[in-house]
Amino acid sequence: MWVHLLVITLLAAVYWVRQRFAYWEKRGVPYVPPTFPQGNLAGVGKKRHMSEILQSCYKQLKSSGRPYGGIHFFINPVALLIDPDLIKTVLVKDFPYFHDRNLYHNDRDDPLSRHLVAMEGLKWKNLRAKLTPTFTSGKMKLMFSTVTAVAEEFDRCMSDEVKINPVVEMKDLLARFTTDVIGSVAFGLECNSLKDPDAKFRVMGRKVFQASPYRALKIFLAAQFPEIARALHVKLTQPDVSDFFMGVVKDTIDFRRNNNVQRNDFMTLLMKVMKEQVENGEAAGDSKDQLTMDDIAAQAFVFFLAGFETSSTAMSFCLYELALNQELQDKARQNIAEVLKSYDTISYEAVHEMKYIEMCINESLRKYPPATTLTRRVEKDYRVAGTDQVLEKGIMVAVPVYALHHDPEHFPNPEQFDPERFTAAQSEKRHPFAFLPFGEGPRICIGLRFGMMQARIGLVYLLKHFRFTLAKDRMSVPLKISSASPILTIDGGLWLNVERL
Repeated sequence: MWVHLLVITLLAAVYWVRQRFAYWEKRGVPYVPPTFPQGNLAGVGKKRHMSEILQSCYKQLKSSGRPYGGIHFFINPVALLIDPDLIKTVLVKDFPYFHDRNLYHNDRDDPLSRHLVAMEGLKWKNLRAKLTPTFTSGKMKLMFSTVTAVAEEFDRCMSDEVKINPVVEMKDLLARFTTDVIGSVAFGLECNSLKDPDAKFRVMGRKVFQASPYRALKIFLAAQFPEIARALHVKLTQPDVSDFFMGVVKDTIDFRRNNNVQRNDFMTLLMKVMKEQVENGEAAGDSKDQLTMDDIAAQAFVFFLAGFETSSTAMSFCLYELALNQELQDKARQNIAEVLKSYDTISYEAVHEMKYIEMCINESLRKYPPATTLTRRVEKDYRVAGTDQVLEKGIMVAVPVYALHHDPEHFPNPEQFDPERFTAAQSEKRHPFAFLPFGEGPRICIGLRFGMMQARIGLVYLLKHFRFTLAKDRMSVPLKISSASPILTIDGGLWLNVERL
């Protein structure tokens, strides 16, 4: 009897998987044929990075001339967006149909997962509105001196490193710089990871991105079957990481309240929002939109992760390209020197006048976008303009950022590092939705200004005082990308010869 039951169950499962894999064919949508069990993601995380796989799918589907095509993430159908006009519609014009990112969060078991990046619906909208004032240009100006104080320490640390050995692994050093910046700006704490590579903040930051087979299984379950994962109490944040950040946030808030400490940082703004809720009576009752201590910890956590990892990888890739192209490095250094003739010091205004540095960072973000894919979930059936096709409620749409950034139609000779692509004249000629390093629309990266300011300051201090060339015996050209990392990062570190000027 049980054998019959097993056979029937297996046949039903096979039939269900086949139906899932026939999803796009039945709807007459061009698609890349999937294979069991990974759909179109065969080799992801082992041999190939996600960006490479989606670039291959993008190229195949673009030839159909349709605005989007069908792929599968394992057994789940995903609409891969090709046309920048449709991408603009999804991210901005018809945002209410696509307002959530389809990222796993488990508010009950994993409070650090209920951050702005993964949050959904009205709760996301209300919190986003409350946090947006933190990231205005005025607030960036107030935080500028905090970042430059860490940059001065970074400069001293670099000088000490070069005295010991002129061949320096820059990727880790840059991550330690951004860790100290974010620790100071988000938590008001001295992380000291520049002085001590094993400082607690740096250890915890590294741990979040550590891969293991067990963790990969949890991430797979959470991404493909979020409701089942929540029912099974799956947590993606490691317990010691969660305890550390929860503890730091609680201790910081308690200390500031008890000692009436005011700083120009992220934590002060979150505390202000919390205080206003109490004064306005929002915290009374069971308002779902009230900001709790757990919420503050989650926002500080995601700001820390997004701020240290993406900015340090963007600077790493930029330094790699400038080390490879000495004439571009000289041009960037000349830009710094020319602007500083008009200023006594490296000020907020001076750094923003360094247009060539900004162009170098933008070109680095084009060629190596840290977030290679944007995702959205369809909230209600959506008819694609100019077609008879409907994107059904519940399926996912994906914007292949890396593929767009490497499409010769938008960026001729895409493998060449060319900052001149980002002059005002060149940028105007291009479709604005062909370049999406921070996303776009209401869910654009809230820390965009801060990330750019941090990268600018870091590069200005480095290029002003040091010359970089490639340590050819330790680096490959072209670069080897880590296939296992969720964000685009250099495999094996960035080894450069560094000379103090």
